[in-house]
Amino acid sequence: MIDRSEVHDERPGGVEPRRGALGAQDIARVAVFAALVAALGLPGSFSVFGGVPITAQTFGVMLAGAVLGPRLGALSMIVLLALVAAGLPLLAGGRGGLSAFVGPSAGYMLGWILGAFAVGLIVHASTRKPSALRVALAAIIGGILVIYAVGIPVQSLVSRLPLEQTVLASLVFLPGDLLKAASATAVVATLLRAYPRAFRRTWQPSRRSARRADASAETLR
Repeated sequence: MIDRSEVHDERPGGVEPRRGALGAQDIARVAVFAALVAALGLPGSFSVFGGVPITAQTFGVMLAGAVLGPRLGALSMIVLLALVAAGLPLLAGGRGGLSAFVGPSAGYMLGWILGAFAVGLIVHASTRKPSALRVALAAIIGGILVIYAVGIPVQSLVSRLPLEQTVLASLVFLPGDLLKAASATAVVATLLRAYPRAFRRTWQPSRRSARRADASAETLR
């Protein structure tokens, strides 16, 4: 559980908005990650056996949750999908409009919201700086398992295939999704090391770093 007394939100002038309210920087960050996920769809997609298209956009979902946290990460996906529903061609292959929400991939898209929330919840679950292992687990649990848990039943329903058959067919996505999770872990670890301000919070040292600091202090005594 997060001790909010240890978490500092870096807002100009030290002024914090009301709980639940969004500041200008929050809105800008949400927009940036919605745009990032849209941009990751520009290279297009390819389908396996005519099923759900494989895209790079879930990589952006993982990053959004890890960097923005659960609330803003999920909100960035809601914003993106609202724009898609309004007709903007922001999905891979230039897809957009309400028709995208009745196809086989509809569940996966809705799963982006819960996936980003879950990734953020795990990464930001502690005041300590997240380890690479925690980020990797977050990407796998939120960015893969949660999205599959929403996407596969909907795909089965829309395509009228048995759930077991849909699960087996979806395994073809797993190697690529694991690669995205590894890439997201590397990017987040780099940000934590080189630009921690991207997370807009102050992390306590990880347990390993704290042990090293204590050992160094003991050596100097």
